[in-house]
Amino acid sequence: MSPPELELATIVSSDFMENTYVVHQPSRTDCLVIDPGLEPEKILDYLDRQHRTPAAILNTHGHIDHIAGNRELKRRWPNCPLVIGDGDAAKLGDARANLSALFGASLTSPPADVTLRDGQTYSAAGFDLEVVAVPGHSAGHVIYLWRGGNPYIAFVGDVIFAGSVGRTDFPDGDFPTLAYSIRTKLFTLPDSTILYTGHGPPTTVGTEKRGNPFVGAGWDGRQMY
Repeated sequence: MSPPELELATIVSSDFMENTYVVHQPSRTDCLVIDPGLEPEKILDYLDRQHRTPAAILNTHGHIDHIAGNRELKRRWPNCPLVIGDGDAAKLGDARANLSALFGASLTSPPADVTLRDGQTYSAAGFDLEVVAVPGHSAGHVIYLWRGGNPYIAFVGDVIFAGSVGRTDFPDGDFPTLAYSIRTKLFTLPDSTILYTGHGPPTTVGTEKRGNPFVGAGWDGRQMY
């Protein structure tokens, strides 16, 4: 489903079935690693087999299933920048805030090297990624939007899934905020935009606008306000 201007691999962690994405341009050997999950050995094995070197580790948000692999990747590539939205950066070092304590563990990540805000552009591995703040699942959740190909692509973490949306029952979750964020930040993108989600298969903006039962065309949105 990826456009021809890039190559993309999806590495699924068995716990929570979370998607880690490794993205690179065909002419380059460096890459982006997005949301390294709870089985970092799978990511390291893939990078070694493909002879890829991460130019950046990108977190869409600070929940444990999306940051658990940060430590192993930073151990292997200590100079590789770890990047997250500034609103979720504190979760990296806080087992309660990143929800690992909720699941009986106490897992943390190294601190961020780079924190980002809505509207900024982050460039690495030949990609210029637009940072879009989309709160609701997590207060500091961001997505990474690449407009350099046709169609556009967005790495959306746990904002939206194929036919569903992210949970909002965590401490800083809020459904009205999430719904408003999706409709004003995601659904204003072209219908062809591919959404690479944190769990499950990719989808498109148009598909979710038409058919998502939580925020799509059939939902009147009154409870959002």
